[in-house]
Amino acid sequence: MEFLRLHALSSNMARLLPTCCLLLIASTTPLWSQSGGNGGRNVNREAMWPAPTAEDWAKPCLITWQRSFEDAVTVAQETGKAILICVNMDGEIASEHYAGIRYRQAEIAALYEPYVCVIASVYRHNPRDFDEEGRRIPCPRFGTVTCGEHIAIEPGLYDKYFEGTRVAPRHIALELDGQEMYDVYYAWDTDSVFQAIEDGIRQRPEPPPPPPRGDRSLLDRIASRDVRDREALEAAYREADRDLKQAMLTAALQKPEGEQTDLLRLAIFGLDPELSRLARQALAKSRSPQSVGLIAEALQTPMEAGEKETLLQTLEKLGQKSPKARSLAGVYRGLGSASQSVSLKNWSTALAENSGSEQSGDWQAIESRLDYQGAMSKANPDDPEIQLQLVEASLALAVDPQTAEVLNADPRTAAQYGRLLFEDVRQHAEKAEALGAEGWRLHAAFAVAAHHLGNQQEAYARAIQAVEAGMPEQAQGWTEMLVMALFASARQSAIADAIRQKRDWPHRWLSDVHAAYNVLAEHPHGTEAQVAAHYDFMKAMGVRRQAARILDRGLQRFPGSWDLHQRFRDQVLERRGAEALEPTYDALLARPDAPALMHWYAGFAALTTAEYHKRAGRLEQTQAAYERALQHYENSIQKQAETRETSDHYIALILAGQARLALEAGDLSAALADILASFDRRPQAAASFDGLGFSPVATAKMLLSQLQDEEGAAMRQRLQQALDQLEALDPSLLELPAYERGIPQ
Repeated sequence: MEFLRLHALSSNMARLLPTCCLLLIASTTPLWSQSGGNGGRNVNREAMWPAPTAEDWAKPCLITWQRSFEDAVTVAQETGKAILICVNMDGEIASEHYAGIRYRQAEIAALYEPYVCVIASVYRHNPRDFDEEGRRIPCPRFGTVTCGEHIAIEPGLYDKYFEGTRVAPRHIALELDGQEMYDVYYAWDTDSVFQAIEDGIRQRPEPPPPPPRGDRSLLDRIASRDVRDREALEAAYREADRDLKQAMLTAALQKPEGEQTDLLRLAIFGLDPELSRLARQALAKSRSPQSVGLIAEALQTPMEAGEKETLLQTLEKLGQKSPKARSLAGVYRGLGSASQSVSLKNWSTALAENSGSEQSGDWQAIESRLDYQGAMSKANPDDPEIQLQLVEASLALAVDPQTAEVLNADPRTAAQYGRLLFEDVRQHAEKAEALGAEGWRLHAAFAVAAHHLGNQQEAYARAIQAVEAGMPEQAQGWTEMLVMALFASARQSAIADAIRQKRDWPHRWLSDVHAAYNVLAEHPHGTEAQVAAHYDFMKAMGVRRQAARILDRGLQRFPGSWDLHQRFRDQVLERRGAEALEPTYDALLARPDAPALMHWYAGFAALTTAEYHKRAGRLEQTQAAYERALQHYENSIQKQAETRETSDHYIALILAGQARLALEAGDLSAALADILASFDRRPQAAASFDGLGFSPVATAKMLLSQLQDEEGAAMRQRLQQALDQLEALDPSLLELPAYERGIPQ
């Protein structure tokens, strides 16, 4: 089934595909060449970087990370410490070793203590960063920071310090003036990395001892950007009485340089309206783009018009430094006014009356109309109205879906013939325009023809002209739907261009986009792709509540859409967390009108939940969610046989995930049984990644490295035979992932 896709990479993994971890320190000569020996090249990769066990992951991360690079720079200047940038990647074997073992060892954490540390990783381990009360949800992999923070920090660091190369793990040390002390990547052993970290501190002057934190009052620490002070302030606020809370917020209002955004968040989403108002006043004093996200959230809560205007003005001031702030201000200005080009009220009324002008269904009638109009045009060659009617008849044939169906026997011929149809439309339209024809009908024909002929700029320009020339609400055929979609895309593209070029843009453009997409959501020929585009645009622009309403309405119309379900899952995770995902899909599945396909989606929801439990180290819950996912996929196969291929694919990944759990728990027999079952269920899935960054083959190789003693010889032989069978089936199933190929083994 086309809408059930096999994803080789999770959406997070697709954002970072580094080459493996080898080490290079201020030299182009690989470290293993400097060692006088083989540098460990003959050592098994799995043995060189042992995988963390369940017991390892249960330990806390002992390295303290600053929440942003801006915070790190400020703290470094205050303390005289160097900055250490650490880069990590889910699923990559050495990164897993660092995150799950080394960063949790006290002796290793001591090596990092002389630095001001930041962590960069584009993978999300918690589905959300804050709960409903505004409390932080630390990343289970790294602690201290939220997932949003270690994700957001990566692009800026990449631009400044990664020299166009994304590799992990990586350690970059910076002096106070921003100059690099060392850039450590490409290593065959962890000792070399830790030696570089230790030597880097030994070779620089020792900074003066920091002032003791205990000597400062709670309110004095409001101006600090150090993560330790931030944590202390937020913990104190949660336990404080109302008077102390008010004093802390007043101090934040008076000392905006501290940028205590997460402290303000606790008040904004608290239950005391006066404290919430005071926090918003402090937020309005913000000088940093880091506050833009919280301002966006605050704007979606109830407040007086004057207060909202103050926050919008703050966004506009921050917009001088932050394109995101400038865009968000424009969005709220645009949403506050109605479109002057598209009357949503009139369109909704007309669509409710269902007075379509051109419903498909009689392809021969459309073709006959074209023949008639062609004859009329020949008889009246100088009449612009008759020529325009010929344009519309040609366009009706070109855009009707049945035309594609009739020509579907030979896709190449169909594409060529379809292009000829739109070239006819364009030629007829040019003649009509030369004869003096004008108005929305002419512009609409030019717009649609230009779009299909590959001239998008002309398509956008003509679509805008068609809508602004008064395309009537009663015109509800395929042509009008396409014109409205082009109009929305044109305005959306113009906004995106303005943002990229850091230019202001008219607020009415946003009003136009929102109104046009809302019309398409009700239009008889509207598509799920248009719903997804509307949702993505509004979410990207920072108005998540409006985006959520768009998505809910879209799923009511297109309940089986993969693209909309993918966005729906992400939305549930972001707003309510992983624990809400399965209950949400169970409720959808329990509806009397639930489509059979909902069993498949419920299985994917359970699989997603299992992976979030695994990231957080909740192994019993992971196993239980895996089992529920298996049952949903089995039910899907029974209810809808055409889902077998994709169901088997994910069942194979789930079985491999269970094998990984057993391996980390030390149950090698159970791990072997599950990985063999995975290969049996769907061998073609053996090289596919799950959402955690692991493939069944990677887990099998890790298991092989554990079966070294005599007692495991028989199990090792069985597993090796299974891998040999995979290679016989398709050698590519045993290849390293793309980001590790070409690395010496």
